Amino acid sequence: MGAPFHYTDYHPQWLRPKMSTYWWLTRRSYVAFIAREVSSVFIAWAVAFLVLLVRAIGQGEDAYGQFLVWAATAPVLAMNVVSLLFIVFHAVTWFNLAPAALVVHVGGRKLPGVLIAASNYAAFVFASALIAWLLLG
Repeated sequence: MGAPFHYTDYHPQWLRPKMSTYWWLTRRSYVAFIAREVSSVFIAWAVAFLVLLVRAIGQGEDAYGQFLVWAATAPVLAMNVVSLLFIVFHAVTWFNLAPAALVVHVGGRKLPGVLIAASNYAAFVFASALIAWLLLG
């Protein structure tokens, strides 16, 4: 028979390699991943901005005019431009990731990933054109 189990207060040292805080700067795909995660902050800003716009419209002409004055300030304009860039980046990277997340079978054969991504871009262009047509007449 083997020796009985013996309890000790000491735990063996685990081998854990030191990880730099900036590990994500080592590969382009990691940087893109972190940038996509950071983009959620700017998407949240865009949603908050839209909610503030709708609220100002609902409160009347004076509130809407004050909102437009505030929205025309340099910090808000800069934040909106940066938000637009991050939103476009987020959308493009998400469209490019869609083939990895979505497997479509047509007639018993797997649809190529390029067609899945292309259909996302086509839907985006169509929706954008429709919205532009509705807004601009």
